[in-house]
Amino acid sequence: MGSSRRTFVAGAAAVAAAATGAMTLGAAPATAAGVRRTAQESVAVLGGGVAGLTAAHELAERGFAVTVYERRALGGKARSMDVPDSAKGGRRPLPAEHGFRFIPGIYHNLPDTMRRIPFPGNANGVHDNLVAPREMMFARTGGREDLRMPIPWPGHQPADLTLDDLRRALTGLLETAANLPAHETAYFVNRALVFLTSCDERRDNTWERTPWWDFVRAERMSKDYQRILAIGVTRNIVATKAEEASTRTVGTLGEAFVLNALGRGADGPPDRILNAPTNEAWIDPWVDHLRGLGVDFRIGWTVREMRYADGKISAAMIEDPDGVRRTVTAGQYVCALPVEHARPTWSAAMRAADPQLARCDRLRTDWMTGIQFYLTERTPILHGHVNLIDSPWSLTAIAQAQHWPDRDFPADYGDGTAADCLSVDISEWDKPGILYGKTAKQCTREEIAREVWAQLKAALNDTGKTVLRDSTLHSWFLDPGVDGTGTPNPTNEDELLIHPVGTLHNRPAAATKIPNFFLAGDYVSVDIDLATMEGANASARAAVNALLDRVGSTAPRCTVTPLFRPPELAALKRHDLTRYRLGLRNALDVG
Repeated sequence: MGSSRRTFVAGAAAVAAAATGAMTLGAAPATAAGVRRTAQESVAVLGGGVAGLTAAHELAERGFAVTVYERRALGGKARSMDVPDSAKGGRRPLPAEHGFRFIPGIYHNLPDTMRRIPFPGNANGVHDNLVAPREMMFARTGGREDLRMPIPWPGHQPADLTLDDLRRALTGLLETAANLPAHETAYFVNRALVFLTSCDERRDNTWERTPWWDFVRAERMSKDYQRILAIGVTRNIVATKAEEASTRTVGTLGEAFVLNALGRGADGPPDRILNAPTNEAWIDPWVDHLRGLGVDFRIGWTVREMRYADGKISAAMIEDPDGVRRTVTAGQYVCALPVEHARPTWSAAMRAADPQLARCDRLRTDWMTGIQFYLTERTPILHGHVNLIDSPWSLTAIAQAQHWPDRDFPADYGDGTAADCLSVDISEWDKPGILYGKTAKQCTREEIAREVWAQLKAALNDTGKTVLRDSTLHSWFLDPGVDGTGTPNPTNEDELLIHPVGTLHNRPAAATKIPNFFLAGDYVSVDIDLATMEGANASARAAVNALLDRVGSTAPRCTVTPLFRPPELAALKRHDLTRYRLGLRNALDVG
């Protein structure tokens, strides 16, 4: 299950070459003629996801000798992968993924990196492979019409709608308006204004410790209010649970998306996806570019332990593909592993040397994993993402083939009969489903697929229009990182950092107190305050800047762009800062 056959072959060749070397390895690959590397300029990047590849990219451009050690496949949770044994007749394997990609216009750092990755025929590199869905939908069950909404953005062509589509869209909007009491709408707007005008100190303290569910008083409100404004908003924006998610996190991202929709401070439309499977459109070109910059990749190498001596990291103990532990030395180390994989490699001495490493033990992760359904016909849902707000397993989905204009899905992938890929994210793994009455973790892989399919049909086929038919289901693929479901000990190799109250104060900085050790990953404290690819990219830039400072480099620092903050609200926030320090509520807060 590599990122692509080409990447796997190249990685296997690198591993084979490394296996013939000594048991103690340096992290300095061959470099361009005439360039002499010092030990201090060698960097071991531990982890090959978005954070690790970003760090390697920025370091290589600044003349450092970089080796990336990745246990499984480059791209990490962002990669796409091949469905085993699915290719027939010279076609490529069916494309699968950990979860569908989403690159909104509020991101600035990741798009900047994408513009710097060459892609044939694209003036702006792989960034030109981003396309913008034109609409989104809240899908409901029980015969209630779905809430279908356009995504406003200059230049967007309106989605194709039939008369029946228009009837259903208007019915959904009017039903929601009728069922959402006016005082609840007014209250939610007030809460949004309270957050928008809150100073940073109030956000970082009061709102960081307040669950979104409590902030919007969801417990006292109607079912529609809870499902759409409390639960639906958190699932769409931060993929977390409204009952425990920090108001600071939800509000910060909600503010950014609203401003994005208004065209303020945006890199592009509010919703963007790739125009092909992730590895084809982004990861493989990125890896090729990094190899061209001299980055060395060791795929199948698992970090087991960081050795700490004399106040710094002396080596990394890394298990090679044959299971042999090797001592890897470098001048500098960038730990770009997911937090749940990084923590076991940090010793007690490291935690004592930098208490922020110990605080990382309080960070929480949870399951959010993708499953793909391959269909023998195009899926007539809509041109964009679907949030199944009544689904017990908190499903979100997108039909992908329509967004891949340069791909003829049945001609290019699989056995020639699959015409679409319906990619679904499962965000809730601990609540009973509708088919078996079991949680996702209690179900076998086959039961998970049947249960998700049943929940999709319950939401999409319940108003007289048959969107999904059993006869069109070709096959399905569940992320291989999930194992042991249906047994007492289910596991997930790719959990997602979640954001319950207080998380902000346990997130570490990219620079540690260990002089040659730096952190990069979506759990590291950056402005976006969310476990995202943007956060991973921004943290890697911060880690590289800290490394440059430590070694006294004169190379230009990486740009780290924060979320846009409208200047019009600055005066109101200053006023709120005065009120906060006096122990008073925000002036707009009606309680």
